[in-house]
Amino acid sequence: MTIGLDIRVLSRGARTGVEEYTINLLNHLLPLEPKISFKLFYNAYRKASLDYPWLNLKNVQLKDFKIPNRFFFVGARYLQRPKIDRLLKGIDLYFNPHFFAAPLSADCRKIVTFHDLSFERYPQFFSWRKRGWQRFLMDAQQEAVQADKIIAVSQSTKNDLIDLYGIKPGKIRVIYSGIGEQFRPIGKRSNMRSEAPKLRSLAPKLTAVRKKYNLPDRFILYFGTIEPRKNIIGLIKAFELLKRKRPVNLVIAGAKGWLDKDIFKTANQSKQARDIFFTGFIEEVDKPYLYNLAELFVYPSFFEGFGFPPLEAMACGVPTIVSNVSSLPEVVGRGALMIDPYHIDELAWAMETVLTDNMLKEKLIEKGISQAKKFSWKKCARQTLKVLTRSYEDRS
Repeated sequence: MTIGLDIRVLSRGARTGVEEYTINLLNHLLPLEPKISFKLFYNAYRKASLDYPWLNLKNVQLKDFKIPNRFFFVGARYLQRPKIDRLLKGIDLYFNPHFFAAPLSADCRKIVTFHDLSFERYPQFFSWRKRGWQRFLMDAQQEAVQADKIIAVSQSTKNDLIDLYGIKPGKIRVIYSGIGEQFRPIGKRSNMRSEAPKLRSLAPKLTAVRKKYNLPDRFILYFGTIEPRKNIIGLIKAFELLKRKRPVNLVIAGAKGWLDKDIFKTANQSKQARDIFFTGFIEEVDKPYLYNLAELFVYPSFFEGFGFPPLEAMACGVPTIVSNVSSLPEVVGRGALMIDPYHIDELAWAMETVLTDNMLKEKLIEKGISQAKKFSWKKCARQTLKVLTRSYEDRS
């Protein structure tokens, strides 16, 4: 069997949830069955660096094209050209880890992963450019309808596909994403949890990361893209209420996204501005240390298709607070404290409670680590391969 695999999402050079999913899934999926061949479809006029170990596997072949996206997406969306299976030649089915427009011949089966439909549920959280891109060039609904099988990263996303696009439930398989094994308690956290000595030996790196990003001693952490959907303004306002009672700092980590001017304006005009720190982009190797340095992790997002950061924080033994909306309750289970993201005073109360109630804090740490262990990329890869092979076997 030869599988065509779309890796165009990696041409953006970013590391959002979609890239995180694609990179980690491929790390575990491609070596899983050496008898299966993979032809990777990559198209970008300006190339991002592709430095991944799976590119050197014997059963993997990179097919690199340089069609400018402005032409490719227009042709794909409105003319259903070019047929990607013909460009790749000799594939039995096509797997797209994101719903980029992907025209295929009628006899080539298509499996697509959907991460979320936030642009449908909350268009106000996106710039006019992103809304236009989704509406006129992506057409997620068409990709969902044309797909022979859909992988949804959460039950919440599956429900949205059914409610918004009318997709039949039997066509959708929920396969949860994983989290990396590097997200573990380090230093004092590992001593408290009797973790492996090799993790405790990494403690000096904590000091280096604190210095690298100019982090304060005690802080509450948010990590993710700086954009309206993440409810960062609400977090800042809740932090202002908390600061009246508790001497703590707020670290907002992550790269700039879109429509972020009001977020920075709110922080700069806050009476607690001196205690609010923006780190900017966090290198991938530094993320586990960043989490381990935090006293509390808060993720008050209005909407998530899955939500990697809360699970990563929980895996690191950090007490976590999340919104009680979309996919977050099913992902964090009982391993995090949940709040209504529209009630700032509730978020402020939750942060104060976790910071002051040691019994609750220890309970969240214990249950958070336990819940995070349920998610692995190996499991995700095995389940994904099963969907791909069954789709191949079911072809008519």
